[in-house]
Formats: sequence, structure tokens, C-alpha cells
Amino acid sequence: MRRLFLMFFLLLAAPAAAQTAAPAPAPNPRVALETSAGRIVVEVFQDKAPISAKNFLRYVDAKRFDGITFYRTVKVADRFGFVQFGVQNAPAKMFPPVKHEPTSQTGIKHLDGTLSMPRLAPGTARGEFTISVGDQPSFDADPARPGDNLGYAAFARVVEGMDVVLKIFDAPTSPTKTLQGSFKGEVPVAPVKIVTARRIAQ
Repeated sequence: MRRLFLMFFLLLAAPAAAQTAAPAPAPNPRVALETSAGRIVVEVFQDKAPISAKNFLRYVDAKRFDGITFYRTVKVADRFGFVQFGVQNAPAKMFPPVKHEPTSQTGIKHLDGTLSMPRLAPGTARGEFTISVGDQPSFDADPARPGDNLGYAAFARVVEGMDVVLKIFDAPTSPTKTLQGSFKGEVPVAPVKIVTARRIAQ
């Protein structure tokens, strides 16, 4: 009788043990941008924005950020605007565009330090990226607005090195210089280079 009771107890305990032994979800990947101004580490929200995250990590893993620059600074006010980096539409470095993931779908808001993908029409984003300085709700999707109201696709956030982002943001820009006729007044005098971009262990 005692043996039967013990076997019954073990059968009941087995499912509970199996439940508690379930593996925890893998942490989101982190990427270190080693720049000429210092180190920036970002957490890539693969769990919430898988398409946009995969696109960014594809550029990282292919080493296509190595040697590129932060080529644009939009400074609306002190600690409010964004910096932009990417492959600048270089054909040899670009991957195909990806499906747009609006913030209304992912739940990732454009807060201070958020990375997102600038685009023209939804679904045209490729290899250009911005880092918000200050909260940028105007980049979030807003179904109440008329026309194209899907915003930019946010997918990551700075977790280390926001002081480096601010250093890039506060660096002087040229009042006359442009890039292919665009971004007048927003092009840094001495662009900060990304030396390497690599995934890092956590």
C-alpha cells in the first residue's frame, strides 16, 4: 500500500517538475557599436519587433556597419532630436527592404535612446537607422492622424553609452554642407565613425 501511495505521489509531482524545468526565453541580443567617440551598446528587441530586429542584426553580422559614419544630426532643441547612421544607400552594402512594423503593433515607443528605421513609404526601410535623443512621440504610429500614420519602426534601445550619443548629437554641424543635395545644416563637420559593430555576450 505504501509503495502504491509513493508511486501515485511521484506521478502527480512529475508534471509540476516538468513545468518548473521549462527553459527561460532567450534574452534579446545586444550589439556594441565601437565608435571613434566611444562605445554604444544597444538591446535589440527581437521579441517585440522580429522583422526590424532581424534586419538590423543582418547588417551587424555581415559587418556592413564597419567603417560607416553618423552622417546626420537633427537638433531641434537641447537634448531633443536624433542622430542617423547607416550604409547611405550604397548598393553594395544594402539588403532588400523589409516589411514595416509600426509601434502600434510592437508596443515599442520612440523614447530617449530608441533606435528605429527611417523610411519613405511603409515597407521601404533598409539600412539607415536613427537614435532618438529625447522622447519622439511624433515618430510613433497614430491611427488618428490622416494619411500615412504608421510612423517609423522602432526596434532597439541604447542600454549603455547614451553619453556617447549625446557627444555625437552635440558636435558641430556644417551650415552649408549636404549629402547628395539633402540634409543641409544637418551634416556633422567631423562625422563620428563606427569602427566595428558586433553582437556581445550577456
